[in-house]
Amino acid sequence: MSDIKPIITSLLSTDAYKFSMGQAIYHQFSEYKTTWSFKCRNADVHFTKEMVEEIKRQIKIYCDLRFTEEELEYLDKVTWIKGSYIDFLRLWHARYEDFTITDDSPCGLSIEAQGTWLNTSMYEIPVLAIVNEVYFRMVDSYDKLFESFKRRLENKINGLIDGTYSIGNFSEFGLRRRLSEEAQDLAVKMLKEKNSQFKSSHFVGTSNVYLAKKHGVTPVGTMAHEWIMCSGQGNHKHNPAYSNWYALDAWVKEYGILNGTALTDTITTDCFLRDFQLTYATLFSGVRHDSGDPFVWGDKMINHYKSLGIDPKSKTLLFSDSLDFERATKINLYFKEKARVAFGIGTFIANDTDEEPLNIVMKVTKCNGQDVAKISDIEGKGMCKNEAYVDYLNRCINWRLENEKHM
Repeated sequence: MSDIKPIITSLLSTDAYKFSMGQAIYHQFSEYKTTWSFKCRNADVHFTKEMVEEIKRQIKIYCDLRFTEEELEYLDKVTWIKGSYIDFLRLWHARYEDFTITDDSPCGLSIEAQGTWLNTSMYEIPVLAIVNEVYFRMVDSYDKLFESFKRRLENKINGLIDGTYSIGNFSEFGLRRRLSEEAQDLAVKMLKEKNSQFKSSHFVGTSNVYLAKKHGVTPVGTMAHEWIMCSGQGNHKHNPAYSNWYALDAWVKEYGILNGTALTDTITTDCFLRDFQLTYATLFSGVRHDSGDPFVWGDKMINHYKSLGIDPKSKTLLFSDSLDFERATKINLYFKEKARVAFGIGTFIANDTDEEPLNIVMKVTKCNGQDVAKISDIEGKGMCKNEAYVDYLNRCINWRLENEKHM
């Protein structure tokens, strides 16, 4: 019998954007079906058979969870969550039958989930948190890793207090790749407690809804790449080069001016800007960066807002790509006089130890039986299993950028 305690103990232990997207999926795309696939990007990492069995056990425990009335009351107080979605969540639970988990993979772990988008979307974050924690509890001396985590966390916080780091508003985004639940919990707790002492930085909240509730901070997050990929590419009659338009349109239909941070790099930021014209640029409070050079991207977004007659200082540039405090400081100092700046910082806060963190993802690879793909602003972030579809999507994007009259 394993001595690892249940890793996911609440259905609130997921990123806030899963509820943002989940509500819109429930109201507009409840019939869509998706396939999700796990991938470990670390070349030298191997999951043992014992790890795979423990991961299965932990996912079964997760599938037995239900929302409590106290948790639903907490969600019901979120401005943009509607009663119909709360009623749906009251009945919802994960289905272990949706998963196929084997050791048939170069890294020793294969996970695939198939079912409705409404269900499978909710699996991504808890599954990655389970995989991460099982690996680090079984591969090495976890206690030694946790000690190095605490030491590094203290150094980070001291750097925020003495002004070594100047990052303005930032949130903790590390649930999917955290060392453990206790590590992320400690990080959020300490950041909140020391927040008033930070010289030129401000801790806003966490993407982990469970920890946001526990520590009385803001749950942060709006949309992920899956939203644009599925709402834009899931209907096979649509030209996938217009994925952003379909995604933005459906989002505004659901939320109006609420809950609005648009993700720009699902099929390249240049293609996104073709659809992010005056109406959407006005309605959305800001945009999120997740690939490519952040300085080039930020300048591009500022120039785009200016070209539409919108003051960039009224909009938020949210940076969330592989950040640490030093990198965030440089970005903040460059942009803080030009626009509102915010950061979502994950692994650096939630899994910074003496060991290299895992680089694991679980991505949507099919929607309604057809491949979907992400063409981000830098190579290596996509995960489509069909190169022919990637080629088709690239050709659609390039044709649009080269031939469509720029409005």
